[in-house]
Amino acid sequence: MTTTYNGRLTSLSHGGGCGCKIAPGILSDILKASPMRNLPAALLAGSDNNEDAAVYQINEHQAIVATTDFFMPIVDDPFEFGRIAATNAISDIYAMGAQPLFALALLGMPIAVLPLEVIQQVTAGGESVCNDAGIMIAGGHSIDTVEPIYGLVAIGIVDPKKLKLNSGARAGDSIILSKPLGVGILSAALKKELLSESGYQEMIALTTKLNKPGVALAQLEGVHALTDVTGFGLAGHLLEMARGSKLMAQVNWDAIPIIDEAIQHVKADIYTGASTRNWAGYGSEVTLASNLALWQQNLLTDPQTSGGLLISCAPEQEAEVLSILNAGGFVSAQKIGHFAAGTGLSVV
Repeated sequence: MTTTYNGRLTSLSHGGGCGCKIAPGILSDILKASPMRNLPAALLAGSDNNEDAAVYQINEHQAIVATTDFFMPIVDDPFEFGRIAATNAISDIYAMGAQPLFALALLGMPIAVLPLEVIQQVTAGGESVCNDAGIMIAGGHSIDTVEPIYGLVAIGIVDPKKLKLNSGARAGDSIILSKPLGVGILSAALKKELLSESGYQEMIALTTKLNKPGVALAQLEGVHALTDVTGFGLAGHLLEMARGSKLMAQVNWDAIPIIDEAIQHVKADIYTGASTRNWAGYGSEVTLASNLALWQQNLLTDPQTSGGLLISCAPEQEAEVLSILNAGGFVSAQKIGHFAAGTGLSVV
């Protein structure tokens, strides 16, 4: 990490994107020290089971959904960094099946290091995504920091009867993933200056695509659980669903959509440190087929910045879910497995 600006935002931070997340095992230990007590019945979702957002019911038909997400640069272009961070933050609203209402900006910048116009480009990128989501940035907070940080507090609204938690999966449900894996690996390749121009453009396209179909999916009774895949990787977020639903997730490796260039890089041992930390935190709950290699494990644990939706739905609703996703431009969406009786995650 440097203390002067050389035109590369990523050089000013020790991590980037959702790879900055505290490892799941450490986070669990931290939260144990401050258990939540005397929770009101109106709090429909809190920190239990690592839900994507907090949900507080205000009347029979409305509940407020609140979340926050921020991180250090995953790319060097300040405008794209702002876009990615904003898309990632708003995703948690869509992952609850909610409609976003407005956002607050969270900005931490090394003021003595970064030119003012660079910081302005970061915030402009965030504003452009909020405009695409149909919301405004209504305020926020900024501080002078050692490393550049940007993100949002996002506020949404949902009918409590349409709320989708990550713990509602049922045995026999199909598991559908809307975006391909490998964003974390592409970001690692970018830091090493090994990412192709086409790979970079694919990374930008994926990480700035809003998970808007979450709103439509929430209207389907056959959609039982929703979440998005972010810093804990596909394996980590599937385990959250499995634990909360008291089921086992069974996944077919060959069905998982994966970015082609990410496979090339991970086979060359290019991946993030967060992938290793993720496996250390929950690997004991994962059973991998004997023919799967280490590079495949590193893809399963790859932190996804602004990743796709992970959907648990009744098999008879599968075609409609995929139709909604495809209509929304999620052309890589596909069924990757199902939930069954048991515990943990099995990948064959």
